[in-house]
Amino acid sequence: MAHDFDWPAQRVIVTGGYGFLGRHLCARLNALGCGGVYPISAAHYDLREQVSVQRLYADYPDATMVVHLAATVGGIGANSLQPGTFFYDNLIMGIMLMEYARRAGVPKFVGIGTICSYPKYTPVPFREEDLWNGYPEETNAPYGLAKKMLLVQAQAYRQEFGYNAIHLLPVNLYGPGDNFDPVSSHAIPAIIKKMYDAQQSGEDHIVLWGDGTPTREFLYVEDAAEGIALAMARYNDPDPVNLGAGFEISIKDLAILIAQLMDFTGEIRWDTSRPGGQPRRMLDTTRAWERFGFRARTDFRTGLRRTIDWYREARARGELP
Repeated sequence: MAHDFDWPAQRVIVTGGYGFLGRHLCARLNALGCGGVYPISAAHYDLREQVSVQRLYADYPDATMVVHLAATVGGIGANSLQPGTFFYDNLIMGIMLMEYARRAGVPKFVGIGTICSYPKYTPVPFREEDLWNGYPEETNAPYGLAKKMLLVQAQAYRQEFGYNAIHLLPVNLYGPGDNFDPVSSHAIPAIIKKMYDAQQSGEDHIVLWGDGTPTREFLYVEDAAEGIALAMARYNDPDPVNLGAGFEISIKDLAILIAQLMDFTGEIRWDTSRPGGQPRRMLDTTRAWERFGFRARTDFRTGLRRTIDWYREARARGELP
């Protein structure tokens, strides 16, 4: 675990700290006894604006670390509709946050990348060495490349300035508190919402994008938070590191599994006129285990059940549309 680190001495800025992963990471850091956890939201700091980034570091002069989770994100549809926005927002936020962290003397920068940075036809399982061996899948390439430039920045800053910036590559996350917005959500929350809505309205089918053959790997959000905390405490090298669970499941099999867990008996139809995304995704997680002792612990069915239960309860309380 990440207990063998001087957490009480740490003062950590967490951009995107009120988001899905951010809330879980902040909770984990507080549980570890972190001396200061500063979650940052877009409502207070527009991280695309230079003056706002400068103000952030002026407001937290005691910061010892920055974890950059904030991002403009979404599923295939959102990426296809707003590729320029996804590229610009993610690139400019990361570039300025790292540059001004360095200028402010913040000792460590933890950049959170994406497996969308990997080439479209990366051999499975994805190894960090393959990161530059091709162009990303087209529908999310602008987002993936913007994030990958932050790895370049981190390595360049380490080389020129001796700055301790690391880069982590988490696989698709899921869990309680996920984004269930039908416009911007990813596969698991999108499927859960469609099945729930069909059950509530009495519909006899749902429609999912693609043909169901692409595979994905999913990491439970609490496991991701633990992996980031371990890297914060133990990892200080230039090499990017995958954070994953080390398995893959087709979108078709995922939909069948969620249907079983939700007792959804309707038909699952596939809209093959819609894109399905990268053909396969699964990470080699050896480096995370060898470098800082991270291994995912949550069983996939258990994590899915917790996510479904959370969503049903949130809908019952009227907290989600």
